[in-house]
Amino acid sequence: MFVVSELLQSLALLVSLVFNILYFILVIRIILSWVNADPYNEIVQIIYRVSDPILWPFKKLPLRVGGIDFSPIIAFLVLAFLRNFIVNILYQLAYRISS
Repeated sequence: MFVVSELLQSLALLVSLVFNILYFILVIRIILSWVNADPYNEIVQIIYRVSDPILWPFKKLPLRVGGIDFSPIIAFLVLAFLRNFIVNILYQLAYRISS
């Protein structure tokens, strides 16, 4: 059971890392929206392709006030909730399996 417990803990760390990368990509996407980035740049296209599915559900909501889009803030909150939920479940499973 020790191996399964360690596997779940490693999976929790991996999930946490993926969420950190998604946070970083969203921050870059926000910065790119403030500057006039070249939409044909390959790196910009990759960032848009990764961040669009995350932001798309929140873009439908009326979160635009005075030209400011608050959908990335809601996306950050939802990502933080999902990260804590998933990582804590994995850690709890690992703890219960090891004891």
